[in-house]
Amino acid sequence: MNQIQDWKNKPFWIRLLHWEYWSFHTVYLPVYPIFIFLCLRARSFFFFAAANPSIKNGGFLGESKKDIYSLVPPELQPKTIFFSKDSQPPLVLDQLIRAGIRFPMIGKPDIGARGRAVKKLENAEELFIYVRSSPVDFHIQEYISYAKEAGIFYYRIPGQDKGNISGIVEKEFLKVRGDGLRNIRDLLKTNPRAVLQIPRLEFTEQTMLNRIPVKGEECIVVPYGNHSRGALFLDGSLSVNERLVKTIDGVCRQIPLFYFGRMDIRYESRELLEAGKSFSILEVNGAGSEPTHMYDPRHSIFFAWREIVRHWILLFKISRANHRLGYSYLTVREGLQMFRKDKSDSKILAGMQNKSF
Repeated sequence: MNQIQDWKNKPFWIRLLHWEYWSFHTVYLPVYPIFIFLCLRARSFFFFAAANPSIKNGGFLGESKKDIYSLVPPELQPKTIFFSKDSQPPLVLDQLIRAGIRFPMIGKPDIGARGRAVKKLENAEELFIYVRSSPVDFHIQEYISYAKEAGIFYYRIPGQDKGNISGIVEKEFLKVRGDGLRNIRDLLKTNPRAVLQIPRLEFTEQTMLNRIPVKGEECIVVPYGNHSRGALFLDGSLSVNERLVKTIDGVCRQIPLFYFGRMDIRYESRELLEAGKSFSILEVNGAGSEPTHMYDPRHSIFFAWREIVRHWILLFKISRANHRLGYSYLTVREGLQMFRKDKSDSKILAGMQNKSF
């Protein structure tokens, strides 16, 4: 297939014309003054640390996945084992087998965000490469095969009897449908969302890109519900009902002192999820959570700004309420240390992401 000639399908124009691909600071810069105003009202630039007292930094930055998983009841999450960065691959595999975790598995760094350095591991060879390549502590997680994935944003004002859902994002994994003629690489080139992922996939999944699916075959190219990895985010907030709120509130109340954040959940069907059945919590994100339903391509940047500010105000109210109950904010020194560590961690993860494991 000849290279796409349509200028709108060039990576530069895709990023420029679709705000969902703009950099973090480009999106947030116009509303930073509102966050500063909230900091002044709280008399702290790091008030958010009190939002979720049981999570380091309130879950804003630098929290350990290991620590968060320890707060979630085991029956609500995938089987997960944590390993230090110098672990020996054969010992890792042996421990996973004894725990009943089978291939495929998911490898994740203990520090991380936006799906960086997350890898689906199909066999022992891929596991060994991942273990040897990891410059940070990591965990290996049971792969949850439920077809649906969503991010559910939850909040509860301390002292109130009932929590709420402020938004739901439904995630569609990056996929192609075969025509029996073109390989996966060429099929991806027909989708602007997928075009941005091809350079990374060329580095990590070249064999897969060369495969020619049979006509009608649906192939999931990236099995992660991360926007930065090509997943399509669709706003499902209008589907929130009392039954779902009651179920999610009951789940979140089992996580100690969790008042604000987004849970990423794999589930079999909406009906079963509302009934509290056939679902698994993949991630719990705290004060640093984005209202990711704003990334629905149907929404404008103005909608995104409104949602960001709305959630910042909720974060402010919850943090202030917890502060009055005796939970502390970060000091300036602690806050600056948090940002410095995050910057260092981000560099490490960027290097890990670029490895062809």
